Amino acid sequence: MLKRTTSEFLKKKLTTQTNLKILDIGCGYTANPYATHLADTLDLRNFYKNKNFILLKGEILPFNDKEFDFIISSHVLEHVADPRFFISELERIGKEGYIEVPTRLEDNIVFENKSAHLWWINFDDNDYSLLIQKKKQIIEPFLTVSSSQFLRKYFDDSLTLKLLWKDKIPYKILNEEIYNENVKLSFWKIIKKYFSKKIRSIK
Repeated sequence: MLKRTTSEFLKKKLTTQTNLKILDIGCGYTANPYATHLADTLDLRNFYKNKNFILLKGEILPFNDKEFDFIISSHVLEHVADPRFFISELERIGKEGYIEVPTRLEDNIVFENKSAHLWWINFDDNDYSLLIQKKKQIIEPFLTVSSSQFLRKYFDDSLTLKLLWKDKIPYKILNEEIYNENVKLSFWKIIKKYFSKKIRSIK
């Protein structure tokens, strides 16, 4: 099951149900306040000293099957090297969850998104499924992240896509050949960044 939702509905859902084990994956520095567990590829253990923080080191998530009652994935899916595998991992470790991604509009107008985002994520309202395709930069960005945060107060529906899922996350890959090519490129990009970081640390 996959359907549209709102921030207000998500807050109500997380505050009215008690004793939930909630994971915020890719939490960054702005973790969801209702999450009981946090995870990121950045080592933020000192930032979240009083939280259950897990450092992610590989594509396979270090959690048991159906370990979490609810998973929050906010502005993560557009970054991952292989969305297909990431989605399968979310389904494996969680019973249900929340996905938030930028719309194609926000993806194009924000400076930081130009190089950091790999995918466009849309929603098919007829089949209730994600539509995933390689990102296209149509216009030159002209806003910073902080500017877009301000605009979200008034144009949130135009700038972010918010979805609830349960059990499964239906999706379609558009332009399969381009997707496969991009996954390979993304993988090598990650490896290159890893070794570059290692070399800098040696110096």
